[in-house]
Amino acid sequence: MRKVSLVLAGAIAGAGLTGLATQTGLFTSNRAVAASAEVYRSLNLFGDIFEKIRTDYVEKPDEQKLIEAAINGMVSSLDPHSAFLDAKSFRDMDIDMRGQFGGLGIEVTMEDGVLKVARPIRDTPASKAGILTGDIIRQIDGAEVKGLSLNQAVEKMRGIINTQVVLKIERAGKPEPLEFTLTRSNIVVPAVEERVEKDVGYIRIGTFSEQTYEGLRKAIDKLDSEIGSDKLKGYIIDLRNNRGGRLDQSVLVSDAFLDRGRIVSTRGRNAEETQVFNAKAGDLTKGKPIVVLINGSSASAAEIVAGALQDHKRATVMGSRSFGKGSVQTVIRLGDNGGLRLTTARYYTPSGNSIQAKGITPDVEIIQDVPAELKDKVDNKGEASLKGHLRNGDEKDEQTGSPSYVPTDPAKDTQLSAALDLLRGVKKDAAAPAPTPAPAPVEAKPAQDEPKKQD
Repeated sequence: MRKVSLVLAGAIAGAGLTGLATQTGLFTSNRAVAASAEVYRSLNLFGDIFEKIRTDYVEKPDEQKLIEAAINGMVSSLDPHSAFLDAKSFRDMDIDMRGQFGGLGIEVTMEDGVLKVARPIRDTPASKAGILTGDIIRQIDGAEVKGLSLNQAVEKMRGIINTQVVLKIERAGKPEPLEFTLTRSNIVVPAVEERVEKDVGYIRIGTFSEQTYEGLRKAIDKLDSEIGSDKLKGYIIDLRNNRGGRLDQSVLVSDAFLDRGRIVSTRGRNAEETQVFNAKAGDLTKGKPIVVLINGSSASAAEIVAGALQDHKRATVMGSRSFGKGSVQTVIRLGDNGGLRLTTARYYTPSGNSIQAKGITPDVEIIQDVPAELKDKVDNKGEASLKGHLRNGDEKDEQTGSPSYVPTDPAKDTQLSAALDLLRGVKKDAAAPAPTPAPAPVEAKPAQDEPKKQD
């Protein structure tokens, strides 16, 4: 009887739990239906307001602009990196990601309404014609630049390959304006630039576009050939003022220096959306010591590379705290209407840390001196300063940004000088040991979703 009673009790308890689960599911279902009904009521309200504006506003509104404004308002309420892109903005973003376009090969800045040449890109129509850094562009095809935004001015200089554009330029020391007739060509923006620093290879990665990994591979081969493997003390990878770009390229760049282990993981809202990217055997530098330079404008993909190499102790990270953008955006094409850039995941360094609104703390902190006249113009704001940014735990743990100034004269670049000293063994900072060669190659099974490294 006792045994039967226990079995019956268990059966009754089980039935009770089943009933509770069923009731809970019913309550959940009812709440979901109620929530859906509330959403549709709100959408009906939106429709009513749109119709009222369309018919009764004092002037006939542009209906397409009304809709786009509503979409922008909705998306911008999410976080600073999600955005609706109209057709033109989507094309511009696609050009930036591909790193090539029809144009003249000039990097320009706008200061107080004046369009100034930051630098001509080598081997382009601009550099071949003799346009110089510091030149002021006054007219484009006979039209005054004054009154244009930076994007509008750039749009006028870009165009179909083999078409011409006329620039009127003001140059210091020249009493009269200079006129240049340039023919647009296919401009490939160098994502990677390298130079020899005696016995050290210096590589600057400016952005993570489709060109980045291939540019890095060529730069390493070139520096190794010019300096000589036996004389080469190591590499400086300069990620300062690199605002990021493609996730797949940041994985390939990190993998270029690693033989094994996790590079980065991304986690979305649901557990099944987690992705893990692992390194494959094969270090392009053959284990040479590496110093990575970062500052307050090193963000996103640049932080993935710095975080991966730092966590694996493959590089010494020097400079100042990075920006702190630890989120991943997916770009969704919306037919002919443009696209949606939507934050869909957070990324985590190999040790499992999120740098969202915190940034990467360098192994050796070196704050670059900023000239007095530029102190108000240098951005010191990080992700944590952006309105509506994704939180990362307690707000008190979030970190502010750091200076993003890099001198144009390498002789005045204290962060670069410190990196060179560290690689040459001239100075040893107590906070960070001298870079050590990478461990011996170990075969690692690539992750299922890992992009293939090019040979």
